Amino acid sequence: MKLFLDSSVLLAASGSAKGASRLLIGEAADRGLDLVSSLYCFEETRHNLPKLGMHAEADFEKHVAPFVECIETRLVVDRPLVFPVTKDRPVVAGALAAKCHALLTLDRADFQRLLGTEVYGMWILTPGDWLKKFPL
Repeated sequence: MKLFLDSSVLLAASGSAKGASRLLIGEAADRGLDLVSSLYCFEETRHNLPKLGMHAEADFEKHVAPFVECIETRLVVDRPLVFPVTKDRPVVAGALAAKCHALLTLDRADFQRLLGTEVYGMWILTPGDWLKKFPL
């Protein structure tokens, strides 16, 4: 199963050793999960890491980045995407282009209407909800 991690999930996993985001990344290889994110999300994550404290950058480089394939930011042109938040369109489009089974996000404000639903057959869930739906 291929999962796309939004920058909010990458940040959460970098900022705390506890929680669903870090657990999912730590267990992914053992469970046969392919974790991907985009260059767009990696750049947004690196920009925001200093806000999480002095250890977040090191934790990202050690516990997160090596386990998540960073793909180029891509667009999907064969499927119309009506999504109200411009800054998050590349996230959804990138996950669709990578043919992911789910996009995981903690951005409840921007993804509130889509959480728990599918877009072109791809689930949009929080890491915690994904773990409930597909226990490790």
